[in-house]
Amino acid sequence: QVQLVESGGGLVQAGDSLRLSCAASGRTFSRYTIGWFRQAPGKEREWVAGIMGIGGRTSYAESVKGRFTISRDDSKNTVYLQMNNLKPEDTAVYYCAAARGEDMRASFFDYWGQGTQVTVSS
Repeated sequence: QVQLVESGGGLVQAGDSLRLSCAASGRTFSRYTIGWFRQAPGKEREWVAGIMGIGGRTSYAESVKGRFTISRDDSKNTVYLQMNNLKPEDTAVYYCAAARGEDMRASFFDYWGQGTQVTVSS
């Protein structure tokens, strides 16, 4: 069982940066793939970035590549999403999720956080 808690969201202006954190419980956290997803009002949930367990291989959606960086500190059971050069279209509720496998599709993630709101004004 893994419990996830996101933090770090807020209201910023276009071009600003934010760092989201995803704190997890569980002794085997380092083995899980962690993904960040987002959902804007009226839109479907969208995968943003992911980081594998052992090895830490990362991947990104095209819409955030070069602006967002995902990282993990397994000693703190925490995954981060550094978001730079934010745009109004990045406005959404951001969720972190944990999966045992490497598939980044949402249906393969077993555990989800409650989400944190990110709002980017123009």
